[in-house]
Amino acid sequence: MKNLKTLLILAAMLTGAASAYSASHAGAPMAAGEAKKDAAVAMPADMADGEVRKVDMDNKKITIKHGEIKNLDMPGMTMVFQVKDAALLGKAKVGDKIRFKAEKAGGAIVVTDIQPAK
Repeated sequence: MKNLKTLLILAAMLTGAASAYSASHAGAPMAAGEAKKDAAVAMPADMADGEVRKVDMDNKKITIKHGEIKNLDMPGMTMVFQVKDAALLGKAKVGDKIRFKAEKAGGAIVVTDIQPAK
């Protein structure tokens, strides 16, 4: 009997918590324009600005003078990166201003996307 009473109390508490959560998140849905704006702001945050200093096709590496890379908590500097896919190197040449995405992979920092800067 004691277990049943405990179970009923827990069920009532969970129901109340779920109800409170849904009430606090109720309201008008986000307008389509706002959703696109939020997505546009979130997407470039992963990209860092840089300038290509060297492209090494043989070793699948690129040297980039870059600004802060926020997702890696890295300050601006010039460094050599490995690339995830050698085809990315075809998107850049020395002197190009770029936006790029870098991630930690297997103990190295790897460039996973390169786009021309706008």
